[in-house]
Amino acid sequence: MYDINKVRADFPILSRTIYGKPLVYLDNGATTQKPLSVLNAMRDEYLNVNANVHRGVHWLSQQATDLHEAARETVRKFLNARSTSEIVFTRGTTESLNLIASSFTDGFLKAGDEVIISTMEHHSNIVPWQLQAAKKGIALKVIPLTENEELDIEAYANLFSTHTKLVSVTHVSNVLGTINPIKEMIRMAHDHGVPVMIDGAQSVPHFKVDVQELDCEFLAFSGHKVYGPTGIGVLYGKEEWLDKLPPYQGGGEMIEHVSFEKTTFERPPLKFEAGTPDYVATHGLAIALDYVSALGMDNIFAHEQALTHYALQQLREIEGIHIYGHAANRGDAVISFNVDNIHPMDIGTLLDQLGIAVRTGHHCAQPLIETLGTLGTVRASFGLYNTKEEIDILTNGLKRVVKMF
Repeated sequence: MYDINKVRADFPILSRTIYGKPLVYLDNGATTQKPLSVLNAMRDEYLNVNANVHRGVHWLSQQATDLHEAARETVRKFLNARSTSEIVFTRGTTESLNLIASSFTDGFLKAGDEVIISTMEHHSNIVPWQLQAAKKGIALKVIPLTENEELDIEAYANLFSTHTKLVSVTHVSNVLGTINPIKEMIRMAHDHGVPVMIDGAQSVPHFKVDVQELDCEFLAFSGHKVYGPTGIGVLYGKEEWLDKLPPYQGGGEMIEHVSFEKTTFERPPLKFEAGTPDYVATHGLAIALDYVSALGMDNIFAHEQALTHYALQQLREIEGIHIYGHAANRGDAVISFNVDNIHPMDIGTLLDQLGIAVRTGHHCAQPLIETLGTLGTVRASFGLYNTKEEIDILTNGLKRVVKMF
């Protein structure tokens, strides 16, 4: 394991106070805090190496390009992709999912074709497909939940037909904390000759994800959820698939040659990176990945699992609490709950007065929330720097809220 006190010292924001109370930051599922190494690296690049990347012959441009492409190699190693050609920089998981929804539909789908998603999906893996369905007449099939709030794998197997062209599912639920049997689901899809897109926004920050081991065709994650900058993310895609997909956007960087008669495009990944990339953020992302790699993804997972198990034990002592998520493979640093007769927003507001940051609402997963039979939940989500002492503060804070009501 690692020294939690040394780790917390790397995140100065964790030492501040809110309403005169020490900050207890339990909203990591929405975004994580950034270590000094990331902030310092980005500041240093803006101060000393700021120039547009690629094609520049001057020294600053070449140095910035080297940092940008070194970041791509860092991501490749982190995911164990075969080649940097399989690493596309985007603005985040949402843009990566929109890219696949748009380009895959344009390149491979026609009216009547089907895409399988699940009840657990974030809106980012529902709405882009609905937009394409409205444009092109494709159909969405949805994997239901079992009584234990797991994906119904038997029902999933029965959703495949000769019209199924893609499976696009989340690796981990951002509401339930359920770690889906994604490797098995990929194998089942491949048995039907169907490629798979994985939303890794809630898995990549918490445990080791090896795209070659999973054998998925596509996977997306966001930098800001893995202790990196906002506005940067990654789309991994098998090279043979990225070669076949049409471009998502047009403009500089992604072109090979432009004339008024015809334009030809660069090969992946540049084919999908129109315009000036956020080359400072890619460097920041690389530093963040180096940071978590140095701690060890297995260590981070073990730490967060221990926190989650401890929190579940403590929270279950609170009268009237209802905790969502009962899967056997549960515990990915997310706990969503409600307390009888108290609105989740009231709980979140009162906890905030105690310095405790949690998220309330539908968590951009309204279909799942409705399936659970509620309008919203309180969500506490943990990161590598959280402690059992903070869980105690959360539990005691909730007890105070319940007593008030």
